[in-house]
Amino acid sequence: MHALNDDVRSLAKPALYEELESSLRGLLAGETNLIACAANMSSLLYWSLPDLNWAGFYLLDEASGDLLVGPFQGKPACVRIPLDQGVCGAAAAQRRTLVVQDVHAFPGHIACDSASNSEVVVPIVLADGRLLGVLDLDSPLVNRFDDDDARGLKRLVATFVAAIGQEGQEVQEGQEG
Repeated sequence: MHALNDDVRSLAKPALYEELESSLRGLLAGETNLIACAANMSSLLYWSLPDLNWAGFYLLDEASGDLLVGPFQGKPACVRIPLDQGVCGAAAAQRRTLVVQDVHAFPGHIACDSASNSEVVVPIVLADGRLLGVLDLDSPLVNRFDDDDARGLKRLVATFVAAIGQEGQEVQEGQEG
């Protein structure tokens, strides 16, 4: 079992994400189940990163083509998001990381929680090009996320993908809003 380091929140972002990557590797070691790994990763991020009000996954439902809510921490969430709607849908459709400084300025933003003001979404793309879903983090603060967060979260997604026994693809970064 992995113990959360309460001091991690005070670290500078590069060091914080290095610590989170190490913690995530420990949490996921020996486990390949998608839901179990996503649940633990969501919890780790929610309780370790400052100023979040939601951290979790939307997983692709191949039958409908929509993103369906997966394991998360935070208030109840939108259950289904079409690939062409909201920040999650846009990041998934474009297969690139989106950092949105002000979600209210993002065209088509879906307000699952009215307290959310900024968002970062990292697509989870497997080596064969299939989209598994997205990792989504929301904050009540405007301008909460930046390129350091995008880079750190992309590394954590790569760790997650490796743990579940898949090889991931590198995705592009993008700034919005």
